[in-house]
Parts: sequence; structure tokens; C-alpha cells
Amino acid sequence: MAGLNLLAKPLDHFASLLPQLALSRAKRLSEGAPQRAFALFAAAAEAGDAEAAFAVGERYLAGKGTLREPVEAARWYHRAAGAGHTRAQCRLAQLHLVGLAQGAVGANAGLFGPVEAGAANYHAAAPWARRAAEAGASEAQALLAYILTAGPEELRDSDAAFEWYRKSAEQDCPQGRLGYVIGLMQRADTAAKAFAAHDELVQAADAGLPTAYYLLGLGAERGIGSPLDEAEARRHYKVAAEAGLANAQARLGLLLLEGRGGGTDLLNGESWLRRAALGGDCEAAALLGDIYSRGGPLPPNYAEAAHWFRSAADRGHQAAARALGMLYLTGAGVAQDPDEAASWFKLAADAGDPAAQADLAALLQSGAVAALTHDPPPFHEWFERAAEEGSLIGAFNYAVCLAEGVGVPRNDERAAFWLKRAAEGVVNAQYWYGRMLAEGHGVVQDDAEAAVWFARAAEAGMAEAQVALAELYVNGRGLPRDHQLAKTWFLRAIPAGHAGAMFALGALHGGGHDIETDREEARRWFVQGAEHGHPIAALMLARYTTRGLGGPQDIEAGRRWYALSAELGSSEAADELAKLDQPLARDSAAITKMNGSIEAGTSEDKGRR
Repeated sequence: MAGLNLLAKPLDHFASLLPQLALSRAKRLSEGAPQRAFALFAAAAEAGDAEAAFAVGERYLAGKGTLREPVEAARWYHRAAGAGHTRAQCRLAQLHLVGLAQGAVGANAGLFGPVEAGAANYHAAAPWARRAAEAGASEAQALLAYILTAGPEELRDSDAAFEWYRKSAEQDCPQGRLGYVIGLMQRADTAAKAFAAHDELVQAADAGLPTAYYLLGLGAERGIGSPLDEAEARRHYKVAAEAGLANAQARLGLLLLEGRGGGTDLLNGESWLRRAALGGDCEAAALLGDIYSRGGPLPPNYAEAAHWFRSAADRGHQAAARALGMLYLTGAGVAQDPDEAASWFKLAADAGDPAAQADLAALLQSGAVAALTHDPPPFHEWFERAAEEGSLIGAFNYAVCLAEGVGVPRNDERAAFWLKRAAEGVVNAQYWYGRMLAEGHGVVQDDAEAAVWFARAAEAGMAEAQVALAELYVNGRGLPRDHQLAKTWFLRAIPAGHAGAMFALGALHGGGHDIETDREEARRWFVQGAEHGHPIAALMLARYTTRGLGGPQDIEAGRRWYALSAELGSSEAADELAKLDQPLARDSAAITKMNGSIEAGTSEDKGRR
């Protein structure tokens, strides 16, 4: 009877004694009675069955028959993995990579209360992935390859990763095939290898991987491993974009906006870019900002541009932070705020953006901002580092620091050294190096060499260099004296509004030079120079007007021009204004003398850097 009573008890009561029987029954109940199945799996797992422990982990991870608890899942996976269960080893490695908290599994797990998810732990994931990979699990082989590729520097081994991806791909694991394809593409130093990688990529795409479709799109768009075909690129990007891949959404949006690979579609193009940006793609957000700020496919909208630049900048996008700073500096789409501009420039500058570093330096030097002035950023260190790394813009900015004594003691010799380095490709540096040569600052004075650098910058369209070159032609310094050629260069500087060039043209036509005297023309140029705020042009115009040279005499107008010249800084103007009622000298020699030195009046920034 006792035996009969024992047999009459529910079979579940003996799960711990008969784990295989409990496991078998749990599998049968899995779909129809998930909670009952979970209890059987747990009982079998407690009895030491690794397959059952893995099943318990799966149900905790999926929330099937119990609450979803990833940490509990990890603990059961750990029990199964320790017993050699390959799939549990792989799953445990995956959980460590998605942020399983330190101490969630192991001998001391859960001793001190609940644990929270943490950051990816490549070191914890690697041993489990390796055990499963060495046992032949293709998914684990791909996972181990990923760890060896994307993990901390001390774990990385690109050659070993490539081999594990290859082994995984040979078993038709889609993730392994994709990794293997990427490795092939990186090693494709011939067209044949590129096309072979493309064939592998097609198979990975056939397995349904969005990233494979994205890479196929890149290949078709850029003609890498396949013929250039932007229409085909659109098709591949669309598959990946619809699967939620932000990179593909961004590329598809750009092709639609630009009408590449098919008709232009502004509405859908902008929509895909927005989806990518809202999905966290900072490049897409920056691209939207750029499109709205400069116009093109979409009308300019600076407020919209500011929104997207901010979205990208908040995610660490350097160029977007600088662009947002420019909007605040100019007041486009946002309230003008130099301090806010400085804060965004600094964000980009701290991240290493050389253009933002230069913008921030210029903004602080202008005195327009109150922020950062008490603790200025280390501009000279930024620019010196950039210069030593080969940046010509960095070399120029560092030279300015040395010439002006910004953050470092003034050193003309070192400034000249870096200016010469920068002058190989920076127009401003060509001009300033020419100035140093012409004036003998930091280098031996050499007018002929100065003329060479002035000419390079002048040909590039820099007005200051055009005027400096013209001055050398006027005075025959480093170049043959040639007033006609000087006039040509002065005229080329006029569209830029260079007041010194206007004065010089007036002086050339006023007499005493190798150009026919034409005081009407001289007076016309003096008027333009004076109206552009040139003190000596205003002085000359006052003299011409009061004496009736090149036009009607007008004493009152002359007084006004004298007053303007004095206000602009001419010490002679006040003296001559006081003597205005005295007899006026009218002989041509005196008038010629009044023309003064062209060189003294053309360069308004002489001696400044």
C-alpha cells in the first residue's frame, strides 16, 4: 500500500530524482502550460541538469512562464555554462556585452542585494565566448571575433578575429559571414579581392542582415567591389533603412534629397534624415542642420538648422558644435549671444576641432565675450600641437600667438619660422611672412623675398597683399620701380573696399609719379578713401577742396574733411584747419609735395599682426 501511495504522488515531486523525465515533460508543456513547464525546468536544473538550467535562463530572459529578469537568467546561464553547455556560454557572453552588472553571476552573486545593469564587460564576455567558439559554436565564433575587434586595446587581435569570423562564416552564420566580409573588404588590395568580398556580402544580405544591405549600398554608391550604381544603392539602403538602421536612413535620405539614383524626393528625403537623426545618428542631425543653414534642396531655415546642430552637438559632433556657435555669433535662427557662441566653440575646440579653436581665439581676442576671459583656454598649446602634427592652419595660428605673445612670450624668430611653414598653403601666412621679411622682424630684412610672398598672396586675391606688392613697385624695393604696375595692383584691391588702395590711387594721379597727373581723378579717389574712413585721404581731400584742385573750391566742405581727418587720427589736419584762413599755397610744387608718401598711407595695419 505504501508503494501504491508513493506512486500516486504527482510525478513533479520526483523531478529532483528524475531530472531527465522532468525535462522531457517540461518540453511537452512548454507551449500549453508555460508556468508549469518553468517549474519543471527549474526542478531539473536544481538537480544539476545543464540543459534544464539553460532552459530556465532562456525563460527568465524572455519572460516566459515567469517574470523577465535578465540577471536571474544570467545566473542560470552561468550554472549551465560552467557545466560545459555551449549555448549557455554564448548567451552569457552576450549578456556581459549588453551590460550585465559586475557581480551578477558567480560564487558571490546576489549576496549584497539587487544588482543593476552596467556597461559592456568585454573581459568577462571573452572567456565564455572563447569556450563556446572552441567547441565549434558558430554564433560564439562570431561573438569572439567581435570582442577581438571592438573590445579594449589589450584584447584586440585583428588577425585572430578574421580567422574566427572565417570559421563562423563557413558554418553559414549570418553574423560571422558579415564580419568575414568586412574583414575581406579591409584586406581587399586588388579589384579581384574586392569583388570576392562583394559576393560574400550578397550572401550575408540574403540572410536578412540590415548591415549587409547597408554595406551593399555603400559599395554601389561608391563603386567599391561592384559597379557604381546609385539606383542600386538606393534599393539596398531602403531595405536597411526600413529595418531601422540609422546609417542607411541617413544615406537614403541624402540620395533622395540630391536626386541621385533616381528622381529628387524632398519630402521623403528629409523624412528619412529626420528618422536617422531622431534615432541617434548625429551625422544625420548635423547634415540636416547643414542643409537648413545653407539652403539647396530645402529652403534655408536657421531656426531649424540650430535645432539639428544642437541635437548633433549634444552627442559630441565637433563640426555641429562649431556651426551652432556661428549661429549664436551671427544671431541667425537664435538670439545673438557671443557668450553662448564661445561655449559651443569651446566644446568643439576641446574635442580638437582646429577651426573652432581659431574661431574661439578670435572671439576672445575681440573682447566681445565675458565668458572664459578669466580662465582662457590654452590656445597656444592647441595651435602648437596642431602645427607639430603638420596642420598649416595650426602653424599660422601658433605663429600669431608667438608674434602677439598670446599665452607664450613674444618670439619673432619662432613666429617667422612657423609663418614660413604655414605660408606653403595659407594665404594669410604668405602675407604676414612677407611683412616680416619687408620689416626685418624675426628674419633678415629682404625686400626681394618679401615681394615673392606678397605676390603669392596677391594672386590668391588678398587685398592687403595686393597693396603691399603695389607699394614695393611704387618705391622700387625688391622689384623694379613700376608705377603703372603698382596702379594695376592697387585697382585689384578696390573691390575689397581697401581704403589704403583708394588713397594710393589718388596720390599716384595727384602728381610726382610716373603716371600722368590728373587731379580730377586724384580727387575722385580721395573722396572714396575718405568715405571709407582713411585719415590721409580725408586730409588730401580737404586740401584739394579748399584749394579748388580737381574740382570746385569749397571752403566749408574742406573744413568738414579736415575735421574728419583729425577725428580719424591725423595730427596735421588740426594744424591745417587752424591755418585755413591764411593765404593758400597754390603752386604746383607745393601741391605735388602734399601728395605725401603712398607707402605711409596705404597699409592701415602697419606694425600690427
